[in-house]
Amino acid sequence: MKLDDLKGKGLRGEPVSREEADWLAAYPDLDALCDAANEISRRWQGNNVDSCSIVNARSGRCGEDCKWCAQASRHHTGCDTYNFLDPEEVMKAASDNDREGIRKFSLVTSGRSVVKKDLEAFCEVFRSLSENTGLHLCASMGLLGEEEMKMLKKAGVRRYHCNMETSDKFFRTLCTTHTPDDKRRTIRAARAAGLEVCSGGIIGMGESMADRIDFAFELLDLDVDSVPINILNPIKGTPLENTPLISEEDIIRTVALFRFIMPTKSLRFAGGRMRLSHKSMLRIMTGGMNGVLMGDMLTTVSNTIADDRVLFQEAGMQF
Repeated sequence: MKLDDLKGKGLRGEPVSREEADWLAAYPDLDALCDAANEISRRWQGNNVDSCSIVNARSGRCGEDCKWCAQASRHHTGCDTYNFLDPEEVMKAASDNDREGIRKFSLVTSGRSVVKKDLEAFCEVFRSLSENTGLHLCASMGLLGEEEMKMLKKAGVRRYHCNMETSDKFFRTLCTTHTPDDKRRTIRAARAAGLEVCSGGIIGMGESMADRIDFAFELLDLDVDSVPINILNPIKGTPLENTPLISEEDIIRTVALFRFIMPTKSLRFAGGRMRLSHKSMLRIMTGGMNGVLMGDMLTTVSNTIADDRVLFQEAGMQF
C-alpha cells in the first residue's frame, strides 16, 4: 500500500477499506498522514470552519448508567441539576453565539428521552430561536420517535444529534440501560422526519485503536451528516474517573483515520480538547478536522472563542 494511493481514494470521496485503515493506523510518519488527511478534508469541506455551540437545557438526574457521564443520577459528581433552563438564558446564549458568527446552535437535555409535555415547551423555545436568530438549529434530546422528531422539525429544528459514543462492541461494556440499536432507531426516526443527523462519540474511554476504527466504519454505514469527536475528560464520581488519559499522538492519529474512513463528512472537534497543547490542536485542525464545537460544554469548560479564532487563523481556516 502507498499513502498517496489512499489519499487519492479520499480525494475521490471513497472510504478506505478496513485493511487499509489498519495499515494507516500503523503508518510511521504521523505528519505525512495528517497532511494527507488535511488535503482530503479541504477537498470536501473547504476552508470554512463548521462551527456550533450547545446549551445544557436540562441538566442531571439522568436514570441511564453511562459510565462516562457526570449527569447520571447514580454517579455522585455534584453537577448542576435543573429540569428546564430559563428560556431567557437560552435566548441570550443563542444571540451571543449568533453575534460571534457561530453557525449552529443546539439545545441538549439530560435523560433517556423527553416527555411530550416537556418537548412542547422546548419547541416553543425553538420557535422563538427560529424567529429571532439566523442560527441553524439542532436538538439533542435522547431516544425520540418519529412523531417527536416531526414536532421538532415543525418548530424550526434542522438537525438531530444522537451520539453512538463508541463501537457497538465496546459500548456494551459502558452502558446497560440502552443499546446501540436504540440509538440507530432514533437516527432513523430523525431521518424519516426530514432532519439532518449528527452522531459521533468519545475516544479515550479505554477502547483500543481497533475499537475506534470499528466505530468509524459503523458511523460510515449510518451515513450521518456530522461526526463530533470528543476526548474523555475523566470526571470524579463516575466509573471512568481513573481512566488514563489518551495520548495526544493517539488523538491526532485517530482524527486522521476518521477522515480517511469518512472522507466527505464534517468532522467536529468537540469536548475534552482544552487539555491539549496548542501544537496538537493545530495539528488536528490541519489533520482532518473541519468543524469545532465552541463555547462551554455540558458539564465542563472549553476553550474561549477568542482562542479558537487564533487557532483557525493559524490553521488557514475561515470563521
